[in-house]
Amino acid sequence: EMKWEELAGCQNVTGTKCDFSSAITEYDVEYHVRLRAETREDKSPWSSYFEMIPSEIAEIGPPEIELHSTNGVIEIKVSPPEANQAQKMWIDDLSFKYNLVIWENSSNAELRKQNIFPTDTINDLAPETTYCLKVQAYRPLEKEGLFGPIHCIKTTRKVKDLLCPTNVRVSALNMKFHLHWNSQYKENVRYTVQYLLAYLKNIPGDQSKKWLCVPRCENITNTKCNFTSIIPPAPGFYYLRVQAMSEYNRSCLSKEVKIDPLITNEIGPPAVKVDVSDVLLHVQISPPGGSENEALRDYGLSYRVLYWKNSSNNEEEAKMKVVKQRIATVSDLTPSTLYCVKAQAFSEAYNKSSHFSKEECIRTHGEGRRKLLRLCSLSTGQLIIVMTVFLITQIFCCAKLHSVRYTPAIAESQTSDLGGQPFGSPYLLTEEPTENFCVIESIITEEAKQIDFKEGQHSKQSSRDSGNYSNDDDNSGSKVSEEKEIV
Repeated sequence: EMKWEELAGCQNVTGTKCDFSSAITEYDVEYHVRLRAETREDKSPWSSYFEMIPSEIAEIGPPEIELHSTNGVIEIKVSPPEANQAQKMWIDDLSFKYNLVIWENSSNAELRKQNIFPTDTINDLAPETTYCLKVQAYRPLEKEGLFGPIHCIKTTRKVKDLLCPTNVRVSALNMKFHLHWNSQYKENVRYTVQYLLAYLKNIPGDQSKKWLCVPRCENITNTKCNFTSIIPPAPGFYYLRVQAMSEYNRSCLSKEVKIDPLITNEIGPPAVKVDVSDVLLHVQISPPGGSENEALRDYGLSYRVLYWKNSSNNEEEAKMKVVKQRIATVSDLTPSTLYCVKAQAFSEAYNKSSHFSKEECIRTHGEGRRKLLRLCSLSTGQLIIVMTVFLITQIFCCAKLHSVRYTPAIAESQTSDLGGQPFGSPYLLTEEPTENFCVIESIITEEAKQIDFKEGQHSKQSSRDSGNYSNDDDNSGSKVSEEKEIV
């Protein structure tokens, strides 16, 4: 049921191969191919068809190269496969990487392999020596291509220029980066430090105009430069070089130095503070470079805390505790003992460790003080519980409040029975129940204290005379007392 088409250039061929590239219009779709044999008199049946996706079965062709020999080095320029073709299977030229194999043109030559960029320089070669080389293109994690033809070239004699900076190197601590170099020039010279983002080297063509100057490192006279400012929060790869300029406007470039900030950087030691409480030793760790140094967060730092008893007659070895946070707690301490602590920062992901911090020492409490602290802690807790219960039971009480009705006649008699001493209120309390009501007892108690007789009447007489507020039965006194308790 398939619709088969004849392949141009593959009809009536006498060999066992044919080129049908013109029939391939898409490289990522599946094609079916079949063939048959023919003679003048007969034709064979069609073969079973062959399935293929062009981009999967195609090999990567060899790249083209240009070579130049100058000042003892070989400059190489690589063009990607299919560079001169109108229709390309590999559209993205930047996806290609290149392998170089180079050797001296002699019988006992050793092969040297290295990765190169589309525009690169091959260094560390013997002067006035013929070298042969070949280059291969490949796509990482996909497939390797074919090596191109072998090219040979002779190096020139290297001219030593004292103006050129030498021994260019990088030092970095806690993500603070410095470039250093040596100067051999005796006269006045100024230096400019330049950098290039590493990914730009993967782009074919001249990269000389893409180098940028490091801020505050232009036309300087010293031989070091702080280039921390060019490292962003998410660091990548960089190339650095130093350009020297003499007073006669003659310049020379140093060798390039490649850096990966997270690999090049060294982690400094943290700082520790210690405190002790009862049977616990508390260690607070400050990260390398201070708490404000957020540039180290990509390392995912952890800490090794080393602690030991500091005594001359103690042979106990130091113990270690590993924590991810910046706080560590050590238990099971011996009373009245001097303990010392130091810490080390490390990153498992980058296999890096700092030096240990300075030692901090502290003495644990004695046994008597520890018992006193525990006793004080327990007593304080019990006191808080008792006071809380007391306040709850004393402040929030619910009672049934009785309404007040004034009965003048009875009030006058009661007043006279009290020896003419006026009571705090001339009203008679009669039982007239109302709704339940919550009151604060402390306020009622203060009001009750105000209800007292003048001129030396004591609390006992007040308790006895309180029965005059009710009927003359024997239970009147207890009834009033009972009501006061309810209130």
